[in-house]
Amino acid sequence: MGTKTVDEAGAETGTEAQRDDQTVDVTKTDATTDDVTGTEAEGARAEEQDEADAVLVDGDDTTAAEQATGVGQGAAAVVSAGLGIVSLTGSWVSTVAAARETLVGQLRTSSSASVAQQVKEVYGDAWATTALIGGLFALAALIVGVVVLVRPAFGAPGKPQAAWIKSVAWAGVSLGVVGLVLAVAKYSDLLLGLPSTS
Repeated sequence: MGTKTVDEAGAETGTEAQRDDQTVDVTKTDATTDDVTGTEAEGARAEEQDEADAVLVDGDDTTAAEQATGVGQGAAAVVSAGLGIVSLTGSWVSTVAAARETLVGQLRTSSSASVAQQVKEVYGDAWATTALIGGLFALAALIVGVVVLVRPAFGAPGKPQAAWIKSVAWAGVSLGVVGLVLAVAKYSDLLLGLPSTS
């Protein structure tokens, strides 16, 4: 009976050993499967992250381009309005040019010249120079404003221009037109012409 017990114990031990080996093998197989599945999942996550990064970069580039276009158009609209205001109020350029024309007129006019000639040379030319420079500022305001207003027609379709840019550009165009009309009227003596000396 002792031998049988040993054999049975050995058999039982062998059976248990086989079961343990099978358990170990199954566990190893499951672990390997988990490793493969984890590796595939990490690869899929990495690809998704790369795609998301690419979309984000493209989106940032598009947004940056749109912002740059909007900033440029807004700045040009403000410049147009500023030039229109300068054309109406005058600038240091026109002041210096008018003073120069006054000096040149004084140097050219002799003391024996008629009063009408002296007035024209000393004051008339300076007045015309001021009107001319104001007209140039008005024309610049008009051109810049029109360029800003027509710019969306040559840009990407479906991207409307900001309302404030249109408003400021229209203000620049309006001021430019008014300044140009006044400059022509001043230059041609239709508005505030030289006084009569007769």
